[in-house]
Amino acid sequence: MKNKLSSTEKRTAYLLTLPAVCLVFAIILFPIFANIWISFKEVELKDIRIPEPRAKKIVKSISGEDNKIKFLYKLRNSSLLQEIRNVKFEDKFTKNLKPLDLDQRCIYKKNKIKCDFGTWPAKYKENFEIIFEIADNSTINKKELKSTKPKLDGDSDNILLNTNFTLKNFKKVIFENEFLDLLLTTFYYTFFGTVGSIVFGILTAQMVNQKFYGRTFMRSVLLFPYVAPVVALAYTWELLLDPNSGTLNSLLLNYQIIETPINLLGQKYIDINILGFDLKLRLALTTVIIFEIWRYFPLAFLFILARLQAIPKELYEAADVDGASPFQKFFKITLPQITAVISILFMIRFIWNFNKFEDVFLLTGGASGTRTLPINVYQQGFAISDIGMGSAVSIVIVILLLLFMFFYFKLLGKRVDEN
Repeated sequence: MKNKLSSTEKRTAYLLTLPAVCLVFAIILFPIFANIWISFKEVELKDIRIPEPRAKKIVKSISGEDNKIKFLYKLRNSSLLQEIRNVKFEDKFTKNLKPLDLDQRCIYKKNKIKCDFGTWPAKYKENFEIIFEIADNSTINKKELKSTKPKLDGDSDNILLNTNFTLKNFKKVIFENEFLDLLLTTFYYTFFGTVGSIVFGILTAQMVNQKFYGRTFMRSVLLFPYVAPVVALAYTWELLLDPNSGTLNSLLLNYQIIETPINLLGQKYIDINILGFDLKLRLALTTVIIFEIWRYFPLAFLFILARLQAIPKELYEAADVDGASPFQKFFKITLPQITAVISILFMIRFIWNFNKFEDVFLLTGGASGTRTLPINVYQQGFAISDIGMGSAVSIVIVILLLLFMFFYFKLLGKRVDEN
């Protein structure tokens, strides 16, 4: 009896949770499937709309012939690429009108005109005229005649739903001249932004973990970059770094550190000399990375601080007894204790930064060498209106991140096995 009851309860539980599971899968999987589907099609934003026949109706009087009236229909195919088949046309008129010289494609019956226009190729346009004779010299109301809209119908293919697939989008993405530069820029931005935010998070967590007056207030202040709206932060940075009126350039000029203003967000390269070596630094990209580190170090700070507070104090007390230096305590006690947290943070921040769009877009718009793969998705899909290419770039991003996660977990698994 108990077994029967438990199996019934299980089935009931599964049935109750099934709608929620289906909804979650629909929300997650449908956009992914749609993106993959579109990536294999040469489709632009204008092609999403299903082709349809359209007509604009104009009613005109014929000069010198008061007993006649002309109906002009401006017919067209809304699509620039696809044809429309079996185009049917229908319009209704008043009883006192009789058509003259009716087009061979049309028939007039019971105050209705019906036409079979056949197939309209892409970009098709036609001015279709019908002249009517007004019976018994009766009066007509033009507004009433204009108010009745003609009916148009036809068969067409939806480019998104057909099964014509191609790899041209992926070939364009991978073999275009700038793909390697985009990939390197994305990895450069992602890696240094991720490592920088974690390192800065460790330093601030170590500082705030010590007891001092105002520690609670300091914690709140450190969270500001992460909780503040990114639009406001990006705008503030643009004002501070402006080469003409920015605060930073004004200070550097006043203290004679620089001779001319530096466009930190608009200059691609800057020449620097390190130990006698002349190097070119990607200035705008480095500035964006610094913004990324500043904005997202609080996340690392919170995770690492929570782990630091869980480390037993006895370990540090024993190290003090043995005469360990602060560096020795950090590398022998602290770092091994927070390694797992750092590993998780690195994976999360790497994935987020690799997909990051709004920070780069708000600061530079992808100009001055800051164009990453997510920026390319936006530019292909909306600036150029090539959504097939945009979807293909997004699929490439997903594949690269899946490869990263595969090798990352494999490497992490080996380290766990060794320990």
